[in-house]
Amino acid sequence: MKAMVTTLALLVSFSSVTFADTIAIIGTGQVAKALGPEFAAQGHDIVYGSRDPDSQNAKDIVAMTPGNATAQLPKDSVRDASIVVLAVPGELVEEIARGLGDLSGKIIIDPTNALEGDWETELSMGVSTSNGRIIQDAAPDAFVVKAFSTLNWRQMVEPGGDISILLAGDSEAAKAKVSELVSAMDLHPIDLGDIDNARWIEGMTILWLNNRISGRPHFEFHLRVVD
Repeated sequence: MKAMVTTLALLVSFSSVTFADTIAIIGTGQVAKALGPEFAAQGHDIVYGSRDPDSQNAKDIVAMTPGNATAQLPKDSVRDASIVVLAVPGELVEEIARGLGDLSGKIIIDPTNALEGDWETELSMGVSTSNGRIIQDAAPDAFVVKAFSTLNWRQMVEPGGDISILLAGDSEAAKAKVSELVSAMDLHPIDLGDIDNARWIEGMTILWLNNRISGRPHFEFHLRVVD
């Protein structure tokens, strides 16, 4: 009964913000520069988490983001956010997630990949589980959704065709919320189950990257949904 009440509360919480959510995007690199303006164009308020909010890079990303975007220190940026995007290097996700403080009740979007190897020859999985699982363990009372990890940041802005965004997470309500963000970008969300399936999504990214490294045909993921 308690689990049912919790699920209903989450559904109400994540769907009740009709006009805008506050979305904290941790990082000011290419993924942040792609997703921040896209989410802002949907009417959401964007706060970038930067180690140096007064840097020129932080000022530039704020300037290119519609609405009332701001840049703050990472821990400050998540305080009023209902959604947090970890647009950070994959090898730093656990350290960064733990450093953000209490993330209870927040949706965490994980677009990262755990990679190791040589970018000139071949890449492989850098962890025994996945970054999605690592983040969920670091923030057990948050709702982690793996998303945006199987495409180039350029395709986040200009898909150039049908591209699927593969989702994994334990909360159905959180995945539904992230699916709304994805669909509004003219991308196609596909629910692949719970957060442990993030490992297989990250593995698909390795296939994608290694094909590019080897000179084999480049491709994007588009899954055809069938009944």
